[in-house]
Amino acid sequence: MSVRRMIGRRWTSLLLGVPALAGAQPLDLTRYRLVDLTHEVSERGPAWPGSRAPFKLDTLTATPTTAMFRLQLNEHFGTHLDAPRHAAGTGWTNEQIPLDRLVAPVVVIDVAAQATRNADYALTPADIAAHEARHGRIPPGAAVLLRTGWARHWGNDPRYFGAVADGARTVLHFPSFGVEAARLLATERRVALLGVDSPSTDIGSAPSFAVHAILGQANVPALENLADLSSLPATGATLLALPIKTAGGSGGPVRVVALVPR
Repeated sequence: MSVRRMIGRRWTSLLLGVPALAGAQPLDLTRYRLVDLTHEVSERGPAWPGSRAPFKLDTLTATPTTAMFRLQLNEHFGTHLDAPRHAAGTGWTNEQIPLDRLVAPVVVIDVAAQATRNADYALTPADIAAHEARHGRIPPGAAVLLRTGWARHWGNDPRYFGAVADGARTVLHFPSFGVEAARLLATERRVALLGVDSPSTDIGSAPSFAVHAILGQANVPALENLADLSSLPATGATLLALPIKTAGGSGGPVRVVALVPR
């Protein structure tokens, strides 16, 4: 039997839930609905105000049989991961983040209703308490994703960032985590990572990146610019968020997928 055929049979066995090798534990993907939580990366993607050339795709060759491009991309563009080093001098860089921080059980906290009424809404400890009263205590090692509903504005930069001139400066307006809520999740619940479907883990109008600092100091990675979270349950899904493994990187593009039990 050829090596290619052998590999093909092994993957088919895994997907169908049939042990491919003696003692192997199968991954039966037919038991899950796969949800892509990643926006496509392109020059049309919203870029943080003031970003310089965040995305460029140069053609090296493009023929009927061959294509090759050179990608230039800011680390923190599109759906991406913030490594702890992004906000703390001693935090993990991309290649140092343990895999169990990137593959984790999902907890979704929904504040879309609050964010609809208030673009500057910041998650509070009271929101976390209300969530836990209904769904149980957030376990250590969970990936906590904040659903604000802001993904619906993706592709509409003025609405997504909510930029408003305030004298000589521009103030952004979008929802995210509040400082005390982030501290509770990072240090008391000891979460694996945080994620949000808006541009940042700090609300747009925050005077500083205090949530970033809390996460960096606690070595908690973060996901920003997630796609629509509305099809995820409050608990029960599993997250896979694997960023580019850049040596010394402070973050980078990431393909985020949730496995939701059928």
